[in-house]
Amino acid sequence: MKPKDYFTPEQQKQIVGAIEEAERKTSGEIRVHVEWQCKTDNPLDRAAQIFAALKMHKTQLRNGVLFYLSLNDHKFAILGDAGINSRVPENFWESTKEAMLAEFKEGRLSEGLVKGIKMAGEQLASHFPYDPQTDVNELSDDISFG
Repeated sequence: MKPKDYFTPEQQKQIVGAIEEAERKTSGEIRVHVEWQCKTDNPLDRAAQIFAALKMHKTQLRNGVLFYLSLNDHKFAILGDAGINSRVPENFWESTKEAMLAEFKEGRLSEGLVKGIKMAGEQLASHFPYDPQTDVNELSDDISFG
């Protein structure tokens, strides 16, 4: 089975829909990357590698957020770029991870991802509101699979 096959088409649609909904209110960019095995000891290090590979650091306002999920070893990380990290409350990413983990522990991975995406989207919208004159979708909204 491939990582893409782990989520049903409906679950994938829900996750992408949450990204699209969040991004309608912000110039920020959200991506989700899912793979079987984390290729580093620390999932945040792996998220940084994926962040770079997906060129998320190239957004104009440095306001990209990556949700990284490793299925086999039950690891995940959230990585925000410099622009958003400088604006969110100090414990925001940790509290977002805790909210997601509550869903993950119940076997609801897609619901956990959607919850985290919504929380990140609210912060992005408050700090980087959507501007119809200048905003373009800089990154794909599709789930990236490793």
